[in-house]
Amino acid sequence: MRRMLSRASYSRGRPKSAPLGFIRPCLHTVATKPPIGPGWAHEVKHDGYRLQIHAKDDGRVRLYTMNGAEWTDRYPRIVAEAARLKGAAIIDAEVICEVDGIADFDALQGRTKDHEAIAVAFDLLKRDGEDLRPKPLSERKAALKRLLARCSNAIQYVAHVEGDGPEMFAAVCNLGLEGLVSKRLASPYSSGNSKAWIKTRNPKSPAFMRMSDGT
Repeated sequence: MRRMLSRASYSRGRPKSAPLGFIRPCLHTVATKPPIGPGWAHEVKHDGYRLQIHAKDDGRVRLYTMNGAEWTDRYPRIVAEAARLKGAAIIDAEVICEVDGIADFDALQGRTKDHEAIAVAFDLLKRDGEDLRPKPLSERKAALKRLLARCSNAIQYVAHVEGDGPEMFAAVCNLGLEGLVSKRLASPYSSGNSKAWIKTRNPKSPAFMRMSDGT
């Protein structure tokens, strides 16, 4: 019974208005400080919109928001790069606009740089018809890194650091970035709220300021 329930959790939860094949994203839990100890992967959280990339083996591409709305026409650079991937894949990512090498949310929201937007990819949910969600994060990220090995900057692999979360968080804050997402390396991908993904916000970042003043 436990195994059946576990497997069901991977496919459950597609929003009624979302297209067939869309996967409800895994959502982080917010904390005041990053976790410490072994077994955690720490990734930079970029200031952008959540994006799910669906690439077919015939070159067709669809881009979806975290709620399943289709945004394929918005980001031609990402679409063109995803169309060059070998085989089919569903990638969990963030779309950002870079200004001086740092994600600029105002540029993304203003939509004047849609043609320059890029994707920063951090998880691989399906590959050539195989559902990778039951596999541990460490295996999914290794498969994602191989998939994106020859990609241009239009789709970038999000590297992670294992070990000292607080030290990396301090570095992220010094750079003025949005924050840190820490993930259990052994965890499967689960739609909805997850305690295996922990987000620590930089209190001096533009994203935190927007949240504080309600914008």
